[in-house]
Amino acid sequence: MMITTWKKELLDIVQYRNAYFLAFSATTGSVCFGWEIGLIGGVIALPSFQESFGLLSESASARASLSANIVSVLQAGGFFGALFLSFFASRFGRKPILLVSGVIYLIGTIIQATTAIGTSPAVALKIFYFSRFLGGVGLGSLLALVPTYVSECAPKAIRGRCTGSIEVSAGLGNMLAFWINYSVSINMSPGQMQWRLPIIAQIIPGVLFLFFMLFQPESPRWLVERGRYDEAATVLAYIARKGQDDDAVVLTLREIRADFVGKHRLPLLTQFRKMGESKIILLRCIIPSLATFFQQWSGSNAVNYYAPEIFANLGFSSVSSTLFATGIYGVVKFAVTCITLAFVIENWGRKRTLIYGGLAQGSMMLWIGGWTGAHPNKGVVPGTYVSIVAIYLFGVFFGLGWGFTPVVLGSEVAPGHLRAAVMSLATAVTWLFTYVIAQITPIMLDHITYGTYLVFGVASFIMAAWVYFFIPETTGYPLEDIKYLFESDIILRSLEDAPGGRIFIGKRRAISVEELKAADALPMNNSKENLQEMREEASARGHSPTNSNSRVRKDALII
Repeated sequence: MMITTWKKELLDIVQYRNAYFLAFSATTGSVCFGWEIGLIGGVIALPSFQESFGLLSESASARASLSANIVSVLQAGGFFGALFLSFFASRFGRKPILLVSGVIYLIGTIIQATTAIGTSPAVALKIFYFSRFLGGVGLGSLLALVPTYVSECAPKAIRGRCTGSIEVSAGLGNMLAFWINYSVSINMSPGQMQWRLPIIAQIIPGVLFLFFMLFQPESPRWLVERGRYDEAATVLAYIARKGQDDDAVVLTLREIRADFVGKHRLPLLTQFRKMGESKIILLRCIIPSLATFFQQWSGSNAVNYYAPEIFANLGFSSVSSTLFATGIYGVVKFAVTCITLAFVIENWGRKRTLIYGGLAQGSMMLWIGGWTGAHPNKGVVPGTYVSIVAIYLFGVFFGLGWGFTPVVLGSEVAPGHLRAAVMSLATAVTWLFTYVIAQITPIMLDHITYGTYLVFGVASFIMAAWVYFFIPETTGYPLEDIKYLFESDIILRSLEDAPGGRIFIGKRRAISVEELKAADALPMNNSKENLQEMREEASARGHSPTNSNSRVRKDALII
């Protein structure tokens, strides 16, 4: 059985190698994001950095405030980039704006790396703020456009894996940043190069991103939206490694064209206005932002940014030991995310990974909060190691579910003609609440201490419940068919797809996607008349094990 599974995976890799390389090229930009997120906490903790910017002479509270500002100004730039730079992606295409975003990120990084040369600490700090804001603008646009680009290009059979590789790439950058910080802390003497080198190193993934993306095509859905059908067919054929006249390419292009009828060339502002054109459209537009909102309240970014301080609160005293523990945390997260991407996301689906991951990560946060509250005195005792393991397990469970599945889910649920605006808004929410978390975490750790972890733990349980009751399974459906999951009986369909959900619904069943598509093809009056009949029939045959809305589509559609 296992040999058969591996053989199938290898055949998929060969068949879809162009799609995998496209995803790899685009998600190299996410390495930049993960690197930046993991970098700054360790750099700020270095005495050489604090000396270069005059932080050593400040009080502990002033240093904490300045550290929060240095971390948070990146999020301000990211928020701006996600909302405004993405405007041009609807007009000029995904690929050109991805390249422009990469250039902006590199300029910001280069300025960061050369700050404090021949200037006073006060002036250097202002330049450092500006450079991080500018880099954030580039990263914000990248984070908004990469999920859109990958989901619009990836074949449906591997779409979750391709879109999920965004978080794997971010985890790789995160892990590399942690270990470079640790390496410079123990192998380099204190001085300006000690904190500059980690920043200089993050130029490498930015250059690789620009190089790889030069060879990738434009999104086929954007090309269809612009009426460039021949080019779209060429891209679809390239992605699937088939001829342009192949039935799968022709059928996929036909479905994409049908989905964009009357919706061509919508400006970004018009896309925002059309989010409220119906309750179903509004719901599908809100889900990506809600998913990223919940993701930020898991506490993961609090650990990413302030891991050295968190480990110090658990009893680690030296900078090198806290950075080492932080590096191990990065390795754990990255390894689990890779395993999830390879074996879990397409087999478990989006819904189960979010539910199980949320419950497990919340349990770990509650343990850490309970231990910290019961043992406020710093010092390494046996229970301290259990709490450290809990932090690592939190990274495991976060990687299992809420690490990258919200990006996959959001890019799938977003309506095709509004995807650029929806994902821009979701990314802006990500940056906004990353900023909020970065600002309030040091304050929470200082004032409510163990309560910080309890807040994140309770939030994780809430987000798991939200997915359980209100999010249907999207795995295996072409993007153009996902709208039918929200046509009717959303809560019923969500419970039908949830583990143990049939306890709540008995023999009731939601109308299948195939039936809804058939009804959609009928004239409007007949469609409305048949909808109730279909609902009654679905409930009547609800005992049948073959009536499942979560089954993977087996038609010829590519993406």
